Amino acid sequence: MAIISDFNYHKPKDIDEALILLSEFNGKAKILAGGTDLIVHLKEEIVKTENVIDIKGITGLNQIKISKDNVFLGAGVTFTEIIESQQLKEKLPILWEASEKVASVGIRNRATVVGNICSAVPSLDSAPALLVYDAEVMAQSKAGKRTISIHDWFTGPKKTTLKPDELVLGINIPIFQHAGVYEKLGRYKGEDLAQAGIGVLVDANKNYRFAYCAVGPIPKRMKKLEDFLKGKEISDKLLEEAAELIPDEISPISDIRSSAEYRTHMMKIMFKRGLQKSVTILKGGRS
Repeated sequence: MAIISDFNYHKPKDIDEALILLSEFNGKAKILAGGTDLIVHLKEEIVKTENVIDIKGITGLNQIKISKDNVFLGAGVTFTEIIESQQLKEKLPILWEASEKVASVGIRNRATVVGNICSAVPSLDSAPALLVYDAEVMAQSKAGKRTISIHDWFTGPKKTTLKPDELVLGINIPIFQHAGVYEKLGRYKGEDLAQAGIGVLVDANKNYRFAYCAVGPIPKRMKKLEDFLKGKEISDKLLEEAAELIPDEISPISDIRSSAEYRTHMMKIMFKRGLQKSVTILKGGRS
């Protein structure tokens, strides 16, 4: 299917030029990074725009920077680049695992993590990992830079707090000792959106973090569950008790891909399975 709507194509050479364009177009522009969502939406006329700003050639946005206590993922970093990084596999295992479960190889080669959170669909795979890591989104406009907590980023289905004249530079993710997994429910192997997803993180002090996707209008942390388990030794009995809190944490819908009841049932199973795996990994075992 061809793109039949007209738009002006711009390819800025650097961030400053991109910011000038965004300011000039005043909301009448779309950013093209990986393009795995935007191109489809333009073809299907879900989205129409007067301008497309292609940022793929901006070198400063394609970097992965790893320091002692922080990882910075530039706006142009793809899921495949994350998967191919042994350092990221060791330091951010939940995001690494989520990256492996995004769509297909072809999509992962093009799609960016920043593009994923900017799409803000409720089922996005990267969100649970970024939420349990307390990531921060770095944005810039001509007026200056600002840092946005990932917890404040999503404002509704396909909506974010990003302003029309702002460009996301990348994501900052703190590094600390932990273990964790991303559990995803899909209908089949391959390119499929999550019917439900949960990121699980544990540390040596018995702190537990959980975040979901696809079972609410926006991805969120599961604070009641975290508070209930904080400081406790995990047992089969405790897992069963904790799982009963999940229906109060989520608000799934029934649609063509799954019923709300099935999503809730599977979230309980994935929570228990993911936490057991994470505790095993933390203790030096293998999941």
